[in-house]
Amino acid sequence: MIICPTCREEIDEGSHFCDQCGQALLYCSNCGYVGTGRRCTQCGGLMVSADHIKKGSLSVMSSITSATRVNQMLNATATGHPIQRVPTITGQQDIPSQPTTGIPTMTLINLKLNIRLVAINGAVIGRRQGPYHDILRQFAYVSGVHAQLNYQYTSGWNITDKHSSNGTRLNNVKLTPDVPTKIKNGDIITIANVNLQVNIK
Repeated sequence: MIICPTCREEIDEGSHFCDQCGQALLYCSNCGYVGTGRRCTQCGGLMVSADHIKKGSLSVMSSITSATRVNQMLNATATGHPIQRVPTITGQQDIPSQPTTGIPTMTLINLKLNIRLVAINGAVIGRRQGPYHDILRQFAYVSGVHAQLNYQYTSGWNITDKHSSNGTRLNNVKLTPDVPTKIKNGDIITIANVNLQVNIK
């Protein structure tokens, strides 16, 4: 079962519409979260309709409903009834508060703007979402969900633009949305119009 994000009633997995209130359901193409809006509030992935997913692959729909079930079970209430995860503004509940052991510490720095962001694996960089939103919300050109940081043991730290309005640049080269790009020590990441120097230890 999944939970309708509008009326909060339980409905069958893989549903296209809520059979209680009629709301068209959107699924995250990345993690399977059921929600509303263009971007997933959990991972920053694109929200797409069940129709869109089924046209692409039935197996994708199956994996998404399975991921949805896991997400909702992890967020069960004390009574044992699974509930839809309530989106958090900071994202701190979904992402570790400090880098995972064994991952090199990366800090994104702009001394003039007094910005110092300690990278967290999987963290969204944005003005409305992610662990850095309190710092970035003053910058109007930064999107609500702008980019995402990830660490891969084979390639190291990567940054991915999440279809931001004003783009993400690495050393003044504009990134292609949804394509992870390797980050090196000393690189300059530009989030809209905010320059951040990479420091990896």
